[in-house]
Amino acid sequence: MSDEATRRAVSDIPLLKTNSGPRDRELWVQRLREEYMSLIKYVENNKAADNDWFRLESNREGTRWFGKCWYVHELLRYEFDVEFEVPAAYPVAAPEVAVPELEGKTAKMYRGGRICLTDHFKPLWARNVPRFGLAHLMALGLGPWLAVEVPDLISRGLVTHKENQAQQPQGPAAGAS
Repeated sequence: MSDEATRRAVSDIPLLKTNSGPRDRELWVQRLREEYMSLIKYVENNKAADNDWFRLESNREGTRWFGKCWYVHELLRYEFDVEFEVPAAYPVAAPEVAVPELEGKTAKMYRGGRICLTDHFKPLWARNVPRFGLAHLMALGLGPWLAVEVPDLISRGLVTHKENQAQQPQGPAAGAS
C-alpha cells in the first residue's frame, strides 16, 4: 500500500472478524455475510469516488465468484471477465484471481489466466488473516495488477479496445468482396 489514495480506500473497507472457510458450514455463513457487507461497502465507496471498476457475483455457497472488471485507459474502457474460487484453506490461503482472456499475454500470470499476486499481495494477506476478505483481494490484488498490466498490454498491442476490434478486418475473407 504505497500511495495515500490506496491507503484511504482500503481503510474504508470493513475488516472481517470470523476466521472461517467453506469447510466450516456454520461459521462460513457468518463469514460470507461479512464478505458481502465488506464488498458492498467497497463498491459503494468506489461509486461515490467515481471509481467503479468491477462487478462480482457468487454461486449459492459463496465458493465460486465471477463477474467483470474493467480498466479505463486513455478514456477507453477495457472490460475483462474475472473469476476465482475460495480455497478450502480460506482465509489462511488467499483466492487466486483469474482473468482468462489475458492468459499468455503477460509474464505476470499463471496457467488458466490466474494473475500473479505472490510477491506483493500474498505477504500482505498473510499478515492480515482473518481480517482481510474478498474486497481487500480486489482492492489490493486485482486493482493494482490491472493498473500495471493493462496499460503495458495495450502499449504492446496485445490488448485492443473492443470498438477497434470491430473496425479491423478479420480472417482471410475480410479482403474479398
